[in-house]
Amino acid sequence: MSIISAYNEAWEKGDVEALANLLHDDFTFNPHVGGVTMGKSDIMGFAGMGAAKSETDRILFENDEVGVAHSIVHFANGSTSEAVLSFMRFKDGQILSMETGATPLSDDYKLVGSE
Repeated sequence: MSIISAYNEAWEKGDVEALANLLHDDFTFNPHVGGVTMGKSDIMGFAGMGAAKSETDRILFENDEVGVAHSIVHFANGSTSEAVLSFMRFKDGQILSMETGATPLSDDYKLVGSE
């Protein structure tokens, strides 16, 4: 299984142990909002809480060094859903870093082909 697929599956299931094994100890996360850098412990604090659910997860590119993924993300706090692009760097079969970029979606968006 690809690293991105394993990450998506673990996040969706709230599998904290699997996420801990997938994130490198030196993991950094630079989200598209907030202007902050988070570490592995920060992400593990959100893990398993159901803070965000994704759909239409797609792996756009992945090799042993980097990965690019796209998904539609819905947030438990009711904020606007987003189309999220993630860029990841890998080290030793784990995610070393992740950066995201996102586009907010309107409240009435419909996925193409879902009607």
